[in-house]
Amino acid sequence: MKITRQESIYQLTYLPNVFPVNCYLVEEEKSLTLIDAAMPNNAADILKAANEIGKPITRIVLTHAHGDHIGALDALKKQLPDATVYISARDSRLLNGDRSLDANEPTTPIRGGVPKPGKIVTLPDVLLQDGDRVGSLLAVSTPGHTPGSMSFLDSRNQALIVGDAFQTRGGVAVSGQVRPWFPFPAMATWNKKESLNSAIRLLKLKPTLLAVGHGKMLANPEAAMEQAVQEAARKLESVLV
Repeated sequence: MKITRQESIYQLTYLPNVFPVNCYLVEEEKSLTLIDAAMPNNAADILKAANEIGKPITRIVLTHAHGDHIGALDALKKQLPDATVYISARDSRLLNGDRSLDANEPTTPIRGGVPKPGKIVTLPDVLLQDGDRVGSLLAVSTPGHTPGSMSFLDSRNQALIVGDAFQTRGGVAVSGQVRPWFPFPAMATWNKKESLNSAIRLLKLKPTLLAVGHGKMLANPEAAMEQAVQEAARKLESVLV
């Protein structure tokens, strides 16, 4: 895996030149928080990266429950039995293979690689709600890609890790907006309107760094995020008219 560091954030990228799948290690004073668990065969490389940094992984945080973000979860939990596992209360159902929608949710179907029931053995220890804290990270509810997608803002430096709420591979885009060079996050998006609302919320946080599930980290991302939001809004409006 390719390792790229920006301040307290280490981006670990599987297949960076082909189909980049990112997970992140967030450095705390005495430990590391892993955000997302990449692909099933990535556990050894994630543990190797943590060993090179020289701090233990004590938390495993999932932005959402698609297969390219939870793939190595069970393997990592076997090696890190004391690590606390976090996911949003809403996406914990997807982690269990439950694709059903709540009565108050848009009826667009949940898309993407959700695990089959019983596929994932690991049970989350903490079900996150908007505004919860995980070490230095603030949990921000950002539904759209999935109903329970969450992003995480590092309160020390305003670095923002968003899962698939945005992508940078193929061009900066809000989840659900197709980038021809890398259309896969859009294809796996549940609801474009919810994605746009979440992207607007993230933009208002004024992040110093945008760290996504697919693509390179982007420093000083506000202008690019705003342009992506405006494009998504125009396209959504044209569909609704």
